[in-house]
Amino acid sequence: QVQLVESGGGLVEPGGSLRLSCAASGTIVSAYTMGWYRQAPGKQRELVANMSPFGKTYYTDSVKGRFTISRSNAKSSVYLQMSNLKAEDTGVYYCSQRDGWTDYWGQGTQVTVSS
Repeated sequence: QVQLVESGGGLVEPGGSLRLSCAASGTIVSAYTMGWYRQAPGKQRELVANMSPFGKTYYTDSVKGRFTISRSNAKSSVYLQMSNLKAEDTGVYYCSQRDGWTDYWGQGTQVTVSS
């Protein structure tokens, strides 16, 4: 059974950095497309970044050059390094795994960017 557990969220000032972690169990992170989504208050969940099994990465335009997705098979984890954070990055961040037509989700971790 696939389980994804996010951590690393918190309150940070604009311009600051955070590193989100997603601990995965019951799966192999390099075998599937792993992604990070976020949901801001009153908005739909959106894809922030993902990584294919071949290591190809995608970033939504608003985070290009500021966020980096990575993974570690040894630690069965996926990471999202976030730098130069802005108020509009505020939201709940979710880790996901896509397995064909099935998406698995973690419980989310809150990121708040505010002075």
